[in-house]
Amino acid sequence: MSTSMKFAYRIVATLALAALPLSAAMAKDEHYLANGAAIGGFDPVAYQTEKKPVQGSPQFTAEYQGATWQFASAAHRDLFVANPSKYAPAYGGWCSAGASKGKKVATRPDMFWAVVDGQLYLNSSDAAHNKLFLGDTQATIRKGESNWKVIYATPADKL
Repeated sequence: MSTSMKFAYRIVATLALAALPLSAAMAKDEHYLANGAAIGGFDPVAYQTEKKPVQGSPQFTAEYQGATWQFASAAHRDLFVANPSKYAPAYGGWCSAGASKGKKVATRPDMFWAVVDGQLYLNSSDAAHNKLFLGDTQATIRKGESNWKVIYATPADKL
């Protein structure tokens, strides 16, 4: 398979996974809704626009896939509403390194995150982020995408 075909396949696979419903996972896994909002109330748009985690505000919210998302501004909220799959984190907000191992591990969206090819990935700890995720980002993403198809609707305590 040519490099361009592999790249195209990866894009299609990533878009397909982004379209998987998070609501089943979120309903069973309360870490995703910490502080009453998805990803602990952090603004998912800020990771890409501000290049850092920014706490959202209850003043600027949107509903997406069964969760309330908070934003730092109306502009960020509007960007999210226009294209939520672009800004929502991979793997339902669960740890990317954990997903690569077939597990759902709660994340620290304030500390361990990366945007890769326009997709937000959250991680749970320094080791998960720096050793596993950053140590071999593409393999971690590839394994996480494969595992997520199986584990996304399974409660974390059942894995």
